[in-house]
Amino acid sequence: MQRNYRSTITACYLGIITQAISANYAPLLFLTFRGEFGLSLEQVALIPTLFYFTQLLVDLASAKFVDKIGYRPCILASEVFSAVGIVGLAFVPGLFKNPFAGILICVVVYAIGSGLIEVLVSPIVEACPSENKAAAMSLMHSFYCWGVVAVILGSTLFFTLFGIGNWRILACLWALVPIAAICFFSVCPIGHTVEEGEGMGISQLLRLPLFWVLCLLMVCAGSAELSMAQWASAFTESALGVSKTVGDLAGPCLFAVLMGAARVMYSRMNAKTDLTRFMLYSSALCVACYLLASLAVSPILGLVGCALCGFSVGIMWPGAISISAKACPKGGTAMFALLALAGDAGGSLGPSLVGKVSGLMGDNLKLGLLAAIVFPVLMITGLLKLRRKTAA
Repeated sequence: MQRNYRSTITACYLGIITQAISANYAPLLFLTFRGEFGLSLEQVALIPTLFYFTQLLVDLASAKFVDKIGYRPCILASEVFSAVGIVGLAFVPGLFKNPFAGILICVVVYAIGSGLIEVLVSPIVEACPSENKAAAMSLMHSFYCWGVVAVILGSTLFFTLFGIGNWRILACLWALVPIAAICFFSVCPIGHTVEEGEGMGISQLLRLPLFWVLCLLMVCAGSAELSMAQWASAFTESALGVSKTVGDLAGPCLFAVLMGAARVMYSRMNAKTDLTRFMLYSSALCVACYLLASLAVSPILGLVGCALCGFSVGIMWPGAISISAKACPKGGTAMFALLALAGDAGGSLGPSLVGKVSGLMGDNLKLGLLAAIVFPVLMITGLLKLRRKTAA
């Protein structure tokens, strides 16, 4: 990596940690919001729904406007939106007669920032000079995992020491991360994956059969990851009968640690490692993890399956992006935006399927997780199809 691009990589690390804060801080406060603002369960459930729906809209829209405006103004705007939205949680709800309206406004604001970050950091890292771009991509995405761990552990420690009533102060402290990212992105060099005007448009991409296979990989990556990640805490609590605090640490936190470890491990492997083969092995392991988590009689084995699932899905998202960048080098910003859209769609589809099947089976979460095995199976199918297409 050339020395003058190290600040660019650092900025992207801070950017993706910002995304982790945006996605994971408010959910830690759902019970607090209910008690302090008198919200119903339906209102609380609308918060993550609105967050991810806003991200989807931003993913789609950014394919049109990012190239016209430029990477630097857009990535700076993403961090500004994120910082304002996160800090706004501490002040804006109190300005409204109905505090829920203030919360939703803040969620939309930082979701816009999160969506832009998701679209932009991957092409920015891909454009940096590097001997092994797939390794650089994997390492960068590992920082999302470390961000999730930091939010869960840091917030739990803060609330233990100072009380959850001081959550507004912590929101302001977490906002320092996007502010730091603004400083880095203001001065760092930012390259492009393709020259101006040479990137493919949305209609061109959609006419490529290969691109639909790449989208399938992203849908499966988002679904396989978030089907377990979003239900990990509830699964751990129900399987082991522990408190929510212990459930958060043993479930989603351990899941994120192992997911990050997988991404770091791949980034440290030899540049000649076949990424497609590595993803095939990871997908097979993911199938085994879902089977273990859903069918194991022992709660401990179920927890092992849940945790190892984090390791198995680690390479899926960054790997699918790297494969897409190599298979479609002229894809440009539109490709990265549509891939982010496909990943987010999968991230919504997977947990919804788990919840729906669990409800139909008498609130049996294990059977709900068993249904999610379809996503790593489809990932294997897509990877094999991609191999045949690229070999032809």
